[in-house]
Amino acid sequence: MDNRAGEMEVFVLAAELKSFSAAGRKLQLSPSAVSKLVTRLEDRLGTRLVVRSTRTLQLTPEGETYLARASRILAEIADTEEIVSGGGRALPRGPLSVNASVGFGERYILPMTREFQKLFPDVQLDITLTDDMVDLIRERVDIAIRHGALRDSSLMARKLGQTRQVVMASPAYLAEHGLPKTPAELDGHNCINFNFRRAVEGWPFRDPKTGQIDARPVSGSLKASSGSIIRQFCIDGLGIGRVGRFHVEPDIEAGRLVPILEDFNPEDIEEIHAVYAGHDHLAVRIRAFIDFLAERL
Repeated sequence: MDNRAGEMEVFVLAAELKSFSAAGRKLQLSPSAVSKLVTRLEDRLGTRLVVRSTRTLQLTPEGETYLARASRILAEIADTEEIVSGGGRALPRGPLSVNASVGFGERYILPMTREFQKLFPDVQLDITLTDDMVDLIRERVDIAIRHGALRDSSLMARKLGQTRQVVMASPAYLAEHGLPKTPAELDGHNCINFNFRRAVEGWPFRDPKTGQIDARPVSGSLKASSGSIIRQFCIDGLGIGRVGRFHVEPDIEAGRLVPILEDFNPEDIEEIHAVYAGHDHLAVRIRAFIDFLAERL
């Protein structure tokens, strides 16, 4: 039987160091031996994984995919060995890459980091907050926090919670421009929208008499890429926004923002998931972080 795990280990190390020579020094192998192992792997897979040059190694798209999955497989092998050697239990350890939106990360993940580090000091957290949709495989992200409906994909997901949407503005804006009492009155206001396409165009409102929900087009002079930016625009008195309530809960409690048109709120719920590549047998460090979030959210 061929040593596929060994080939994976050689390839992952060479890819991470971008050098056959550097990988050889780590593994106490010659550069030519490392190159031959990678070539044998490519021959078996029937595809090129690296583009060789005199200075550095560049991964092909197939190489990037193989690197991401091979890294996870090797981590799972290490976790399995720790479980067996540790009498059935393994402590989470190793690097863990987490991606979340700016608003959610600042509101929840960053304040929890200290507690997680105390519980699991051998996990090295790598946290990125961005409102861009990342490719977990290509970017080598272990866990991403996603809001709203999930796209069909090979990713696994665990629901962490949910949030309702809220229309809000600052007291200063409402004092200057007036309080809209019906959705129709938004036509006279500066409504702040997202700058990307949403599942529903416009803002949905429920008729309190009939219960019917309709999306109402809104417009204004500002657009933004995230709920956290819309939140700040609203706090600054620049207009009216509609975001997930988790973005603005502390501001509503502190009086910096005021919910409006609540009688017309359709109570639409945006679910929040932790998504990850792989299957039900997760690396211990990944499962520990997801469990940690789920318990506290």
